Amino acid sequence: MGRKPDAVAKPYHSGGSAGTSSPRAPRKAPSSPVFLGTALFVLGFVSLFTGHVVTDADWSRIRSRWRSKQVISAVPENSSTGYLLIATSGGLNQQRIGITDAVVVAWILNATLVVPELDHHSFWKDESDFSDIFDVDWFISYLSKDVTIVKRIPYEVMLSMDKLPWTMRAPRKSMPEFYIDEVLPILMRRRSCSDIICKLRISVVAPWFEPDMLAFSGCYYGGGEKERMELGEIRKRWDTLPDLSAEDERSRGKCPLTPHEVGLMLRALGFDNDTNLYVASGEIYGGEETLRPLMELFPNFYTKEMLAGDDLKPFLPFSSRLAAIDFIVCDESDVFITNNNGNMAKVLAGRRRYMGHKRTIRPNAKKLNVLFQRRNQMGWDMFSRKVQKVQRDLMGEPDDIRPKQDDFHEFPSPCICLRKPGNISVTT
Repeated sequence: MGRKPDAVAKPYHSGGSAGTSSPRAPRKAPSSPVFLGTALFVLGFVSLFTGHVVTDADWSRIRSRWRSKQVISAVPENSSTGYLLIATSGGLNQQRIGITDAVVVAWILNATLVVPELDHHSFWKDESDFSDIFDVDWFISYLSKDVTIVKRIPYEVMLSMDKLPWTMRAPRKSMPEFYIDEVLPILMRRRSCSDIICKLRISVVAPWFEPDMLAFSGCYYGGGEKERMELGEIRKRWDTLPDLSAEDERSRGKCPLTPHEVGLMLRALGFDNDTNLYVASGEIYGGEETLRPLMELFPNFYTKEMLAGDDLKPFLPFSSRLAAIDFIVCDESDVFITNNNGNMAKVLAGRRRYMGHKRTIRPNAKKLNVLFQRRNQMGWDMFSRKVQKVQRDLMGEPDDIRPKQDDFHEFPSPCICLRKPGNISVTT
């Protein structure tokens, strides 16, 4: 008996009635390697011409479907903590891992990532740049919802830098806490802004040392009979002001610090002499002579008159408009140092809390006055430690001071706290 075949192929019929076409031999199925190779070739050929179309349209839309709502979106370049430059090392695959790490680090730090530099100096001595191996535009576009990436640091930002970028080597397999604790403070200290008024990091001092402020306070600053007469004449504008003892007012912490005292306080708190300091003020009593000690402590010293030049002329006849300019700069500054408990200081401090916490430093004038009187009796290190101690709860941390009933403008949070669903508790 003959061997029974394992399978019987049915004859193939083309369209039409059966029997009108002669049967054809069955097709032989292609082998797996040939099929896979052909499929890959077709897919690669199609993607060569349509890859960017698919990427920028369909794929980004598909990607958004599974994107978690809990993931924070990319921070815009002008709002980021600064520019992060990464130099990779090793072979291509090791560098690829380094690039992935750079993206994650930039996301953690809310930084703008500059397209990473590839290693040209290791064993392989390959001079290829990022763009020679990777699609730069695709890299930037694909990650745009997570991290802001630029091809290079803007030219105007490079011009604004008075120092070379800070460099450091991160240990292998560093945890996120390392970058938050070690890298972020450096990034924040040296970050750059596009506006000249926000060049590098800027701290704003509002000295409130105008003649009318000093006259109203009843304080005395050692200017002799000339000061007493000048401030006394201004004080006559207010009929209801009581007679005050300058010494008592100072001991109670009611006298604004002098610009020199503000400068000493800031240096004791750790502000270096390369800090960019903007003085928001009208006419300073004593003029440039009064400001000189502060300028010597902080050479990077600016006022709106120094920065704006001729652009300021339309505002000069209007003191309220000039004050509005100072308000904007104070509000946008990295650190705001107030020297007064007036309405503007309280509104600014409250706004900076409400709009997203930014540091506002309020001098402890009562205790600082004692330290300044004893300044020559102690070394700088001891003076600095004592200043830091008396300022401990006045450094603008989110939980520094418990709000009082009458501090609504400075502590606006009680009116927006949701006590129960549907109920808002308002403090008046």
